[in-house]
Order: sequence, then C-alpha cells, then structure tokens
Amino acid sequence: MAILEDSEIATKAEERTRFRLKSAGTKLNQQELRNLGVLAKRRGVRPGELIRKLILDELARDAGTVAASTELTEIMGIRLMLTNLFRPLATGQKLTPEAFDNMVAEVKKRKRSVAEDALQDLERA
Repeated sequence: MAILEDSEIATKAEERTRFRLKSAGTKLNQQELRNLGVLAKRRGVRPGELIRKLILDELARDAGTVAASTELTEIMGIRLMLTNLFRPLATGQKLTPEAFDNMVAEVKKRKRSVAEDALQDLERA
C-alpha cells in the first residue's frame, strides 16, 4: 500500500512550485547597501523582502500588469466619487440615499481597475 496516493503527490508537487527556493542576487557597494538598509527600515520590511517586491513590480510592469498602489487606488476612488456626485448636483438633480449607496458600491468595485488603467496610460505616454 502506498504511503501517498497519486493525487496527494500531485497536490504536494503543485504546492512546492509556490515555495521560494531560488535566489537572484547582485553586488552592492557599501553606500548602496546602507541606502538599501535605510529604505527597507523606512518601509518597515527586511532588505530581502524589499528587493523581492522591487523585482516583482518590475516584472509586472514589463508584462503590462502593473498593480496600482493603495494610495493611487484611493485617490481614483475619490475622483470617481466626486465626478459622480458633481454631475447630478450641477444639473439640479437630487441624490437619494439609495442612489448614493449604489454609487459608493460601484466606486468600490471599479476604483482599482481605474487606477491600473491610469497607470498604464501614464506609462504609454
């Protein structure tokens, strides 16, 4: 009798593909290393995690799948909200509480994709 079934072996193999087993490295001079340490400390992460995030961000940017920062996403959410609020107000329409709630829900759903579209537009320009 097998200790592990074939399906369990396949599942374990799939899980291992997500493990961080390989490294990518570079050499830095003393000043660059100090600057990296300062930046990592300011961001509240270890230098290795900062380097990993920078690499993954660059790979995503190169693939055209840039993720928008939380700050940009929230700014775009506010922009969407204001745009959708001012139009009815400027035309003299009344905004019901239900309409406002629907608008907030729609902004929550769309703000990240709008922010990512804005980033891609900026990179194309």
